[in-house]
Amino acid sequence: MNGLPQSEVTSEQILARILESLDDNKAEDVVQIDLRGKTSVCDQMVVCSGRSSRQVVSIAEKLVEDLKHDLGLLPKIEGQDTGDWVLVDTGDVIVHVFRPEVREFYQLEKMWMPLGKTAQTVT
Repeated sequence: MNGLPQSEVTSEQILARILESLDDNKAEDVVQIDLRGKTSVCDQMVVCSGRSSRQVVSIAEKLVEDLKHDLGLLPKIEGQDTGDWVLVDTGDVIVHVFRPEVREFYQLEKMWMPLGKTAQTVT
C-alpha cells in the first residue's frame, strides 16, 4: 500500500496501519474503541502508552511518518512538546499516546466505553 489517494483509503486500512505501527514501535497496552454510531468525531479511537515522554513522542512521530509514507495521509499531531499525551488525528481514527500516569489520570477508555463493557485490547 504505497501512496493511495486519501479518498480511497478506508478507516479499516487506517486502523490496520496504525495498529501495525504501534506494535512495531513497542507501544504498550494498546486499546481499540469502536465509536461508529456513537460520535461524529471519528470511527475508531486507539489508546496506548509509552514508558517515557521520549517514547511517547517517538511512537506518535513514527506513526505520523508511517501513515504519510504508506497511505499518503497527513494526520494532525498535538502534544509532542511535552510528551505526556500526544494526539494523532487522521479524521477517521484518533490515536492517544500517553505516559502511563497521565493515561490513568484521564481514563479515556472508561469515558468512551458503554457501561458494563471493557475496551478491546489489541495483542
